[in-house]
Order: sequence, then C-alpha cells, then structure tokens
Amino acid sequence: MNQVSEPRNIWGGNWTEEKLDTFEKYVNAYLTIMNAQKQKYNGWPTTIYFDGFAGSGKRTSSSDEEENNLFSDYLLKEELEVYKGSAERVLSLTQKFDYYFFVDSDKSSISSLEKIMKEKGIVNYNCYFVNDDVNNQLNKLSNFINDKKSALVLLDPFGMQIDWSSIEKLKGKRVDLWILIPSGVIINRFLDKKGKFLFKNKLESYFGLSQDEIKKKFYETEQIETLFGSVDITNKTNDSVNKIAELYIERLQSIWKFVSKKPLKLFNTKNVPIYHFVFASNNQTAHKIAKQIIEKKSI
Repeated sequence: MNQVSEPRNIWGGNWTEEKLDTFEKYVNAYLTIMNAQKQKYNGWPTTIYFDGFAGSGKRTSSSDEEENNLFSDYLLKEELEVYKGSAERVLSLTQKFDYYFFVDSDKSSISSLEKIMKEKGIVNYNCYFVNDDVNNQLNKLSNFINDKKSALVLLDPFGMQIDWSSIEKLKGKRVDLWILIPSGVIINRFLDKKGKFLFKNKLESYFGLSQDEIKKKFYETEQIETLFGSVDITNKTNDSVNKIAELYIERLQSIWKFVSKKPLKLFNTKNVPIYHFVFASNNQTAHKIAKQIIEKKSI
C-alpha cells in the first residue's frame, strides 16, 4: 500500500495524519474486497470514489470567503489553513476505483489539485475534477447511484457546509460514508453558554433539526427563586463537544444501518478536541472493518 504524507507545517499536523491514515486503511480494505469480488462475479457493482472537499491550498473564492468570514472569529489560525492530502493518497493506491470524483467549491483550489495530480502522473481518464458546491454534487450522486454502482464518500469540511437535506438523499443507497464533524472547532462555539444561538439557520440546516430540538440536546433550564420571584436560568450541558458528535451520529443512524458509535476523536496542536471522524454504511462487514481501524487509532 502506497502512502503519501501531508505537509506537517499546515492544517494541524498530527491530527490530520491520523485522519488520513484511518481513511487510507479503510479505502485499501474496501478496494481489496470490492475488486476481488468483481473478479469472481459478473455484474459486480462499479466502484465510485467521491471527495466533496478535495481542493488543495487556501480558499479564495467569493463563496468560500463568505464562509470563512462566517467562521473566522471561531477558528484558530491553524484551523483556517486547508490542505487536502486525501486525493493524492487515494490515487496513489495500487487498488483502483472505476471512477473518481473530486469536488470543491473553490475554482482555483480544484484546478490546483488537478494540476498537481497530473504532474505526479496519477490521473487517469476516469478522474473528474468538479468546481461546484458539495450539496449540488451530493444530490447528483444520489440520483446516479443504483444497484449496479457502489460509492465511497469522503466529506471532510473545515466547517458546516454540508446540509442535512443532502445527506438524507443518500438513504437506501449503496454508499459508505466517512464524515468529519466539526464538533469542537465550530459547532460548540456556535452554541452559546446561555442558550443564545449563533447562526441559527446554519445549525438547523446542518443537523436537519429545529432550534428547539437542538436546544433540548445541549441546554438545561432550572427555576431559581429570588427576592423578585422565580427566574428561569438556562445553562449549557457539560461535555458538549462529545454530545454534538452523539447527536450527529444519532441523525446518521436514521439514514444508514451501521454507524460508528465511537468515532475517531481528533485534537489540534493544543490538545483541544476539534473534530470527530465518523463512518456510516449499510454493510455490516464494512462497519466492522471501520470499527477495528478506529479502535487501533484511538489506543
């Protein structure tokens, strides 16, 4: 199995390597099984790789600039610098997919990735580099997938760009998903300690839940007696970062049969939990393989 390392001087260092190593191990196992079955049985499903945030380099387009401005006050400097090493790793593997789709909303970023991959000589006719919003492409993927097609999807945004409505459309499809939940890096900072919602619409579209439904998960209200009567005091629950991951996992369980209950927790260079890396599938064997990989990484 070939390995390509991501530069350690950007995008968080070791935690990024942990994520990529975990994902690469699964991809290799996935392709080994799928390609072996393809040789045994005629009509075995075509394999598709879909990376929704594949670009290389810092984000500079107007749409991403708006997204960055939305989150910039809640991110550490290292968390805003983006480099994706997943595309290079997947294309460098000995085992191959039938088709590759690399998507990024930043035109210069996806163009840069395509150029770099071509220079490395690892791009074939079956590779597509798409400049588009991930939600649009997920909708197209859901319409494209059928019983004769199987997709492995990687969604590892730095923020909350993925709408729940796009995830929902993958229900019942032959899709294995690895998704990065910005539990500590973004969402936890949007959940104010006293119950004031920052960017309410973004939280609702991300979880696919109403403000009231989200509040029930993260806030407790108690009645305090004062000289002027009773007062309701709202406080954020403890361990909110892990509870964010638990809520999203709960949502994923409504779409897939098997979802990792103990995802890979990722920490930044200050040892602060920033992401949870979660796996979902309708295949029990796939879930077992992912679970074993995560457990070894979490030791």
